[in-house]
Amino acid sequence: MNDITMTSFESDYNNGAHPDILRHFLETNNLQSQSYGYDQWSESARAKIREATQSPEASIFFLTGGTQANATIIDGMTASYEGVVSVATAHINVHESGAVEAFGHKVLTLPSHDGKMDADELHDYLKAYHADPTWEHMVYPGMVYITFPTELGTVYKAHEIESIHTICQEYNIPLFIDGARLGYGLASAECDFNLSWLAHHCDAFYIGGTKVGALCGEAVVFPRGNAPRQFFTIVKRHGALLAKSRVAGVQFDALFTDGLYFRIAQHAIDKAMQLRKLFTEAGLTLRNSSTNQQFVELSNTQMETLSQSVLFETWEPIDDSHTLCRFVTSWATTDENMNTLSQALKDLTA
Repeated sequence: MNDITMTSFESDYNNGAHPDILRHFLETNNLQSQSYGYDQWSESARAKIREATQSPEASIFFLTGGTQANATIIDGMTASYEGVVSVATAHINVHESGAVEAFGHKVLTLPSHDGKMDADELHDYLKAYHADPTWEHMVYPGMVYITFPTELGTVYKAHEIESIHTICQEYNIPLFIDGARLGYGLASAECDFNLSWLAHHCDAFYIGGTKVGALCGEAVVFPRGNAPRQFFTIVKRHGALLAKSRVAGVQFDALFTDGLYFRIAQHAIDKAMQLRKLFTEAGLTLRNSSTNQQFVELSNTQMETLSQSVLFETWEPIDDSHTLCRFVTSWATTDENMNTLSQALKDLTA
């Protein structure tokens, strides 16, 4: 078990909730409300999200978590015989315990390029599928899934998403964007679009709360009111519906008041850039990432030594003597945390 008193860079959901969210909970705690998404705070949050996305017709649902959001959206938007196209490193393919497949939808993988999908490869895949005379014996590619930002902390450019969206329209299949860390992607210095642009270049996405300051919850957005038929029922069937829906509604109402969601994301990005500077000054090699996830190459000896001072995640082995490690920032990352890491890196290289 990890020492909870140590400075942790393990994830962006290892603290509780942002104080403004907790304050909103306390302010509203003694008020009664309806349930199952019809409470006043969920309605208020929907209105604020519609304004932020410039999507007045958007259908918005609040689900319990990211895995539930991914599995429920995919199951709701695809037929029983359809699969979902993603890159091999996608969260739904690697880190969701077969949740998508559990509801009968195969994940159809393409190569990953620093976590991103290549539009030309997607087009070639779909073209080859439809040209195959035995296509009826194969899983139909009924949706395209991408994450923004990617699992590796990289960021799609607007033209890349636009190209993928255009291909989806050509083949009449939806584009779904997993936004578990959406705020951090939008706050990245490499991002060349905003939330409303994203909403108009996909068919469904969700705004991650769990990883961006909330205790739990994700806001699923169908920007043109294009939610699947009986989506509420599908959400409940997946166990993703909160009876006490105010738990999510209060949080997203706070997150989309006075730009809190974006301020949380920007704070984490600022701290992540400080991380990069500390690692670079220590002579360590980093992978490309402009978001709150930073990946650094450590020798196994360095990794063991550093783990005595700060907590972080071992991502994957590089070779027999080196490991890629992940350091993540959040709303709760402090200057004191950064000073602890700075000293640990000085001791490491002394």
